Amino acid sequence: MRLLAIVPSLFDTSPGQRFRIEQWEPLLKRRGVEIVYAAFENAELHTALYQAGHLATKARLIAQAFVRRFAQVRSVAEFDAVYVFREAALLGPAIFERWMARSAVPMVFDFDDAIFVPYVSPANGYLSYLKFPAKTRAICRVAAGVMTGNAYLADYARQVNERVTIVPTTIDTEKYRPQPKPENEVPVIGWSGSYSTVQHLDTLRGALQKLAGRVSFRLRVIGTPQYELPGVELDAMAWRAATEVADLRPIDIGVMPLPDDQWSRGKCGLKALQYMALGIPTICSPVGVNTDIICDDNNGFLAATETEWLEKLTRLLESAALRKRLGDAGRATVEANYSAVSQAPRVYDLFASLIAERTAQAQV
Repeated sequence: MRLLAIVPSLFDTSPGQRFRIEQWEPLLKRRGVEIVYAAFENAELHTALYQAGHLATKARLIAQAFVRRFAQVRSVAEFDAVYVFREAALLGPAIFERWMARSAVPMVFDFDDAIFVPYVSPANGYLSYLKFPAKTRAICRVAAGVMTGNAYLADYARQVNERVTIVPTTIDTEKYRPQPKPENEVPVIGWSGSYSTVQHLDTLRGALQKLAGRVSFRLRVIGTPQYELPGVELDAMAWRAATEVADLRPIDIGVMPLPDDQWSRGKCGLKALQYMALGIPTICSPVGVNTDIICDDNNGFLAATETEWLEKLTRLLESAALRKRLGDAGRATVEANYSAVSQAPRVYDLFASLIAERTAQAQV
């Protein structure tokens, strides 16, 4: 099976892409699948997009990317199937997806965020208005099959396409494996995210400051090299793919606060799953898929209010035994339901069935 992967980002640079098609690739390869990646970005555009301003440069590089994309989609007939992650182009309507859908090659559309909700990027405010979030519905409609990361996204896709499969964001449980580690002098509460999501951590500022007045801990912030929280000892660092697991390992308690809005309900719980896979007890806001992943006080904690965050963080900080119990249960949850090994066969079966159907139709 030859698969053309139409993806937005360069290999190993985008969390969503890394924890879906890129992570499944080695497991699919064992079943005879060859994946050819076609990214919308190149190295120069990738660098520019993560810098504020430089609008003229970004416009020039995006125009060049459109030219490259036209050439890439013309090769669709050389493949058995096409995989589209999120969108074929970062801006504009579903031009390329409609073009590919008219071919005899089945196209599978995969998305793991509520990309149908308008969102303005902190670094690319003006360009965000050209993203055409409504094209998500159009792509769902023309795709031979749709994969989504959770039920909320699947409900959206099923409005226009009956062939929808929920494949949760998965973890490589060989890479993310609990290991013995030296005990920290004081427990470490950790948050992992990005420059654009640090606003979610900000919702815990008051709780963390109150907590610091009651019990000793240190805060580790991964995703931004600068973060200040008066009264709380912390270290902040940029996210790095090469050291992602090593940077997470020192954390004793992982937190994933989220606002309860349309965008957050589309999240697939990646950060929680990363903590849990490493045996780190996790506290999440009860938003979206988090309530499917975590059973409160069984394999983690759910906290909706500042009072709940304070109470559950305090319990974990004061009890190593509780941290171990929830951490072990979280790891077991990931192994059973959210591992790449458990989900990649379902991805293969979807492509194989669509290819078989198209072949049968062509023979009629």
